Amino acid sequence: MTGPLRVLVVDDHPVVRFGLAGLLARDFEVVAEAATGEDAVRLAATRDVDVVLMDLQLGAGIDGVEATRRIRALPDPPQVVVLTTYDSDADVVRAVEAGATGYLLKDSPPDELAAAVRQGSTGRTVLSPDIARRLLRGAPAPAVTKREVQILDHLARGLSNREIAKALFISEATVKTHLVRIFDKLGVDTRTAAVRTAVELKLIRLSSR
Repeated sequence: MTGPLRVLVVDDHPVVRFGLAGLLARDFEVVAEAATGEDAVRLAATRDVDVVLMDLQLGAGIDGVEATRRIRALPDPPQVVVLTTYDSDADVVRAVEAGATGYLLKDSPPDELAAAVRQGSTGRTVLSPDIARRLLRGAPAPAVTKREVQILDHLARGLSNREIAKALFISEATVKTHLVRIFDKLGVDTRTAAVRTAVELKLIRLSSR
């Protein structure tokens, strides 16, 4: 693709939409704004959009999770990065299972938001460091499952979410859900760090080939 990434901003607060649009306009093309989940789905279906920046709570009508699910079900859908104040484990998992490729909090620094939009546009999972740190303050992480080890092994080989899904006969949304849980368990917030930590813990081996 040539030119800046095209972004759709979804938030039910006009002041927030205005601020985000102004901030994002420095690096991206803000093609539209939506105040409701229904409008977000309609605009994602009718506009040329690369990334949807989605709030979770949108007042009346469908919420951000359902809007994300419907957008990701569109033909050739844009990626969805959630930007919200809600940071519970359940909120994160619900959003990722709906198809969101990223999850950030609204107090994230501007450069972190811009980086998340860029990384999210490629389909790579983006998890806010603030969320990762909060998750680590909870109970001790459970053991990594056999499926998660398989995903870590594919990560180490450089496979994308789509390639991992194809190799394991699961959906991309399921891969993203596993990645959120892997990041939580290993205390990391990037794919590279997940692989490095998995190797250090002897969960996987790097191929010499």
